[in-house]
Amino acid sequence: MKSIVVIPTYNEIDNIENLIDAIHKSVPDTHILVVDDNSPDGTARRVQELMAHDSQLHLLWREKKMGLGTAYCAGFQYCLDNGFDIIMQMDADFSHDPQDLKKFLELISDYDLVIGSRYISGVNVVNWPLTRLLLSYGANIYSRIVTGLPLMDGTGGFKCFRADALKLINLKEIVSNGYSFQIEMNYRLWRMGARIKEMSIIFIDRRSGISKMNKKIIFEAMWMVWKLRFSFKLRNQLKKLRKIFLDKSNV
Repeated sequence: MKSIVVIPTYNEIDNIENLIDAIHKSVPDTHILVVDDNSPDGTARRVQELMAHDSQLHLLWREKKMGLGTAYCAGFQYCLDNGFDIIMQMDADFSHDPQDLKKFLELISDYDLVIGSRYISGVNVVNWPLTRLLLSYGANIYSRIVTGLPLMDGTGGFKCFRADALKLINLKEIVSNGYSFQIEMNYRLWRMGARIKEMSIIFIDRRSGISKMNKKIIFEAMWMVWKLRFSFKLRNQLKKLRKIFLDKSNV
């Protein structure tokens, strides 16, 4: 099984080289794809230099900052086009422990999606201010109520997909571009009947650099869950009406 980790980056020069080393030590046979939005700090350039001596390191160097959702979709498409069977995703700031990648690879054989969950066994978040923690925990409760998605941590960005499951999603249809992207991907797979497993992780706030969280991302997530709920509800109603019409036509 050919595996890869997708890492979106923007101004992560302080973290990226150390993270690549840590991933190689944790899962030596796994490839790494960095999707960089033309970071002014030279993140992509440094990755390009490392690629000269690392055949398992890959780079998608995008023209400008286009958002988390489009970065992941571009990365996923690259992985599918290049024959990877297991596709993982993680943040570039060491908030996700590279050692947990081994656990993903152990579990994914029985599931379509494994999610690194901060809340499946209590609250496993380190160094977050209380306001940020309440925002995150509350957002997960909110998304569960609105969408019915049965996950304790639907907004987390540490995941492992089977490529066969990702192929069921038309990545060009993904409309969210902030952290609501995580909810949308989970929701689409859940509605398709995917086997989803939450795996407990410890989330540690970034070692260095600046958080990408802002008000725009928060408001997008608030509206996105309602769009998901009603778009799928409307789609199901149209399917039922089409079936009724076809049944009558065959009478």
